[in-house]
Amino acid sequence: MKNKIYYGDNLDVLRRYIKDETVDLCYIDPPFNSKRNYNQIYNNIGKEDAAQSQAFTDTWTWDDNANQGLAEIKTNYNGVFTEQSIDLICGLEKVLKKGALFAYLVSMTLRIAEIHRVLKPTGSFYFHCDPTASHYLKLVLDAIFCTTGGDFLNEIVWCYSIGGKSKKHFARKHDVIFLYSKNKDGSHTFNESGASIPRKLNTHMKTGKDDDGREYQEKVDRKSGKVYRYYIDEGKIAEDYWIDIESLNREAKERLGYPTQKPEALLDRIIKASSNEGDVILDAYCGCGTTVAVAQKLNRQWIGIDITYQSISLILKRLEEQSKDGNVLDNVEISGVPKDFESAVALANKSDDKTRKEFEKWMVLTYSKNRAMINEKKGGDGGIDGVAYIPHNLERENKKVIFSVKSDVKLTPSMIDQLNGVVERDGAACGVFLCLYEAKNLVKYSKQYGVYHNEFTGNDYPKIQIICVEDIFNGATMVRDLPNMIAVVKKAEQKVTEQKDLF
Repeated sequence: MKNKIYYGDNLDVLRRYIKDETVDLCYIDPPFNSKRNYNQIYNNIGKEDAAQSQAFTDTWTWDDNANQGLAEIKTNYNGVFTEQSIDLICGLEKVLKKGALFAYLVSMTLRIAEIHRVLKPTGSFYFHCDPTASHYLKLVLDAIFCTTGGDFLNEIVWCYSIGGKSKKHFARKHDVIFLYSKNKDGSHTFNESGASIPRKLNTHMKTGKDDDGREYQEKVDRKSGKVYRYYIDEGKIAEDYWIDIESLNREAKERLGYPTQKPEALLDRIIKASSNEGDVILDAYCGCGTTVAVAQKLNRQWIGIDITYQSISLILKRLEEQSKDGNVLDNVEISGVPKDFESAVALANKSDDKTRKEFEKWMVLTYSKNRAMINEKKGGDGGIDGVAYIPHNLERENKKVIFSVKSDVKLTPSMIDQLNGVVERDGAACGVFLCLYEAKNLVKYSKQYGVYHNEFTGNDYPKIQIICVEDIFNGATMVRDLPNMIAVVKKAEQKVTEQKDLF
């Protein structure tokens, strides 16, 4: 089968596209902001500080979606919920009330039930979370897995040291990873070699070398007298606390600017331990694509799901750069991304503002071939929706290209004037006006702003370019329309002054 990337809500994707018992291993690392004050996730307790809790409540709020999810659990939608999981959620509703934390748990319960459904009988599930809500999550996992013949195998504590530390309490430097198997009969995959770490020499054991020169340690069982020999080069199965894999620092080569990015070494251990070559790996919150990137390297088949096009773009770029022959995307099926004008209109007209912003991201990243960075500011940006960089001259000076996206039916010359004003203000090379509908009147109007001369190529380019959705479907890209761009996705969090010497 082809590897698959789904752009959309993972609950909808799981229900519509992932068949029963087709996945060998699932790993998820859902968004959860552990840096908020613990009591702030209980919206019913005290008066929250809106600014401090905003990051959490932006992701998890009690709204119509949460109400619908709760109703689906109580009515056992699709028959995937156990009696115990329904009773648990009904009980937690009384304790937690309808606030941010309960919205999070309802959302997780919906998805855990679907993941349990799609796992093969020999499948395994890793749930990556932090201590803020891990105690609640284990109840949910137990109620779905353990009541249907599954087994809780491990609570893995991943320890790291990078990052800030408080002077008011012990440093919070660990995540929790729960490991479950769909069956408790021992049929799940667990590879000793993949789960092994180097063996340390123990002073209480005898050391020696065999006839082949292999170093070993031996110990004698006091009761039976049996001799146990352990070869140093074979390592040992890791304990359930992992202290040998550090979180990513700012200078890490694999860092992509994604705030919750996990190191490849972490996923390498998980995938090697709980799957074999050719197995199907699922990540329903694939973010910047660490799971799928590692699965690709280890010759596994994979399925990735994410609700933001920025993540989809980052994954595609990551796979391309990782590929040795450059053909990796030939074996990737991408679903949910607009492929015609009607689907682009549907994306632009999503009901909620957060989802509607996805149209802007899709336009910028698609036209720029995933090389632009998205402007995440919520105002005061002068209408800038994205920025890319192009080489300006042989002295390695780079210049901005500014993107402005509009999905309005009525497009006015004032929008072009505003974009040109931002180009002038920022000293940018040019501006690209990306629009949903064709705008021939604006194409003619924009010519008054003249051209930008690029010293690197010696060519002139329109200072303001007008690109509509149909142009993109007909092959328009920034790679074709402007000098070769600088890949800035990896540096998405850096400032303009850090963009030197990138090409």
